[in-house]
Amino acid sequence: MAHDPAGVRALAAEAGTLAELLARESVCRACPRLVEWREEVARVKRRAHLTEPYWGRPIAGWGDDQPRILIAGLAPAAHGGNRTGRVFTGDRSGDVLFASLYRCGLAAQPDSVRAGDGQRLLHTWVAAAVRCAPPANKPTVTERDTCAPWLTREIGFLTGSLRVIVCLGGYAWQALWPVLGDTGFTVPRPRPRFGHGVEVTLGSAVPGQDVVLMGCYHPSQQNTFTGRVTPGMLDAVFQRARGLAGLGEVPGPSHAR
Repeated sequence: MAHDPAGVRALAAEAGTLAELLARESVCRACPRLVEWREEVARVKRRAHLTEPYWGRPIAGWGDDQPRILIAGLAPAAHGGNRTGRVFTGDRSGDVLFASLYRCGLAAQPDSVRAGDGQRLLHTWVAAAVRCAPPANKPTVTERDTCAPWLTREIGFLTGSLRVIVCLGGYAWQALWPVLGDTGFTVPRPRPRFGHGVEVTLGSAVPGQDVVLMGCYHPSQQNTFTGRVTPGMLDAVFQRARGLAGLGEVPGPSHAR
C-alpha cells in the first residue's frame, strides 16, 4: 500500500499486470488531505444516498483493456465515483458523458449508474488524472503529481492498441502532458493550448503508431447548464475520435461491439 509519493512510484512501476496495478491503486493512501476527505464523505453521505454503501477509496480506470480510445477526466465526484467506485458513474456529468458515448457506439448502455449495472465501455478506457475525490473538486498540484505514476503505468499497459486520447477539460489536458512524456510519447514544445476540438498528433511509444490527443470541454453541470458544451458538441468529438481510431461508422445499439 502506498503511503507517500515514493510508494506510489515504486508500486506503480512494479505492477506486472493491469489488474495488479488497479488493485494497488484502489488502496492508495499517499495524499492525507484526499484520504481524509474521501472517507469523511463516505461516512457522512448525502441525504439521497444515506442507505447506500460508499466506496470511499481511490478510483482506478476502467473499460476495454485493449482500447482504441482513452478518455481522461479530472477526478472522481464526491457523491459519484467516490460513492459507486467507478469514475463518471452515479453523477450528472457521467449521465451526459455516457449518453453521448452510447450514441457514438462507445458504451453498451446510455447511462452509468453503479458498478455491476451491466454497463460496458466499447473500444474505450476511462480514467481520471487524480484517483480520489478532492474537496471542492480541486486537487492540488502536489496531489496531481503524486497520483501521476498510477496513470502513467495505466496508459503504459494500454499503448499497444491506443489511437486517440480525449481530455475532458483543461485540467486533464495539463495533467496529461508529463504523464504522456513519462509513458514514452513524443510531447511537442511548446505544449499546445487546450480548446474544444483541438487535436495534437503525438509520436507514440509504439513505433509507427501515432496517437492523437483531443481536447473536449468537460460535461460538468456548469458547462452543460450554460450551453458551453452541448450533447451535439460531445457527439462530434467522440464521432471524430471513432474515425481517428479506425472504428468506422457507429453501429446501431443492438449491434454495438
